[in-house]
Amino acid sequence: MQLLSRREMLIAGGGMLVLAACGSASSTSGPGGVSVEASDPAIERRDALRRQPGAPTVASTINAAPVTVNIGGRDVSTWAFGERPGAGGIRARVGDLVEATFMNGLTSGNTLHWHGIALRNDMDGVHDLTQMSVEPSGKFTYRFTVPDAGTYWFHPHMGLELDRGLYAPLIVEDPNDPVASDVDVTLMLDDWLDGYGRTQEEVLAELQSSGGHSGHMGNMGSSGNMGSSGGMGSSGGMGDMGSSGGMGSMMGGLTGDVTYPLHVINGRAPSERETIEAKPGQRVRIRLINAGSDTAYRVAVGGHRLTVTHADGFPVEPVEVDTVVLGMGERYDVVVVAGSGSFPIVAVPEGKTDPAGEAVLRTTSTATAPTVGSRPSELAGRELGYGDLVATDAARLPSKNPDRSTIIHLTANSSGYVHGIDGRSFPDTAPITVAEGERLRLKIVNQTMMFHPVHLHGHTFQMVGTGSARKDTVNVLPMSAVEVDIAADNPGQWMLHCHNTYHLETGMATVLSYRA
Repeated sequence: MQLLSRREMLIAGGGMLVLAACGSASSTSGPGGVSVEASDPAIERRDALRRQPGAPTVASTINAAPVTVNIGGRDVSTWAFGERPGAGGIRARVGDLVEATFMNGLTSGNTLHWHGIALRNDMDGVHDLTQMSVEPSGKFTYRFTVPDAGTYWFHPHMGLELDRGLYAPLIVEDPNDPVASDVDVTLMLDDWLDGYGRTQEEVLAELQSSGGHSGHMGNMGSSGNMGSSGGMGSSGGMGDMGSSGGMGSMMGGLTGDVTYPLHVINGRAPSERETIEAKPGQRVRIRLINAGSDTAYRVAVGGHRLTVTHADGFPVEPVEVDTVVLGMGERYDVVVVAGSGSFPIVAVPEGKTDPAGEAVLRTTSTATAPTVGSRPSELAGRELGYGDLVATDAARLPSKNPDRSTIIHLTANSSGYVHGIDGRSFPDTAPITVAEGERLRLKIVNQTMMFHPVHLHGHTFQMVGTGSARKDTVNVLPMSAVEVDIAADNPGQWMLHCHNTYHLETGMATVLSYRA
């Protein structure tokens, strides 16, 4: 018998309880009225605006199934969408209709979430919110238009399953993309457990019994708050390094709760590194996706600088750095001009002592492969900060003052490893209510001593005060805050949550709820 997680039991028992919760996010009341459910005609009206007559259909079959794969010299049993983690991805062009038939070959119900895509609400893949879960041996066909080019991915949205091998890229190409490259590759970064000792359920049980990573959470008290937020920066979610525009000292700011025995890139351990083949002088576009559950990664390519061209799929004014840090769910596209030789690509778990994930960039067959465990000097060089990210004119939201402002507080209680928003754990969190056409300014205040990569489904938001990038996932550092503007242009019920798998499972989520 498959046991339900705490969150699944709450949802199963409460159904759409989250939508009926009284009130709205802290300090601001939103629109009243009837909630716009996934079956509402407004969903179809909005989707009709995305569709392009005669657009090609990209058909795909996605099989979630148990697999045995060799990772790090060890045969491990895991779940994947293909022959190994990260396989089974989809490539389409902007405006295409994606028709993906999900086949559930697992022993429990499941769904697929299309991370970063502004798709129609009934295809978003959140069980008991936008669809029922697909039962074992069942299937469901997701059909949606991809409105924006960029680097996206898909993964399950139930329980702890993301902390296995269930993820793959969704790359949407722009035939008029101004970023020229000779080689285009995707690297998916992931923290790995399967076959190396503890299961995901054992990890969660350990966190719940110990209160999580030592000292990372404060006590919510009766209100769920950790005192006044007056000392927190209103705009600097990633810290500040003055004129360098960096993210501040991440060590200690982007640490996780879980120690992992292995970190992989495209499902491969450092002993079997993925190799990017190019020629000297070629422009290599590397699409970085953090598919990890509890780990931020600092990435560098030995002997090369990185030109960052996209953040979470959307273009930014190109900026040259030595290293980038990605929270869980974040993506960056970077371009390197390949040198002559063989160079390490390293993804160091930020704030952890775990071994790094590794890959190789090789342009000459005679070059000696870099040593496993290499730590290129670029890791300590010029670091990308949110303040560096300036949306291009094409990507920027239309200029408009916010119609309304709302504040939410990320909260936690070390007793039992409980997470929440404004002192409540999902599904008992209060929804953030909006009306179609509104511009909402959302302030996210982190009242814990742990960083949280906050992800919004079905939308991108624009950073306020710290750069102007269009993103869908943003790291909020301990005792800090970020502000974002959301254009409420995609009606439905949309999850907003921490993309740490264990924080989501223990309650740090709510719903952006459209009301008619």
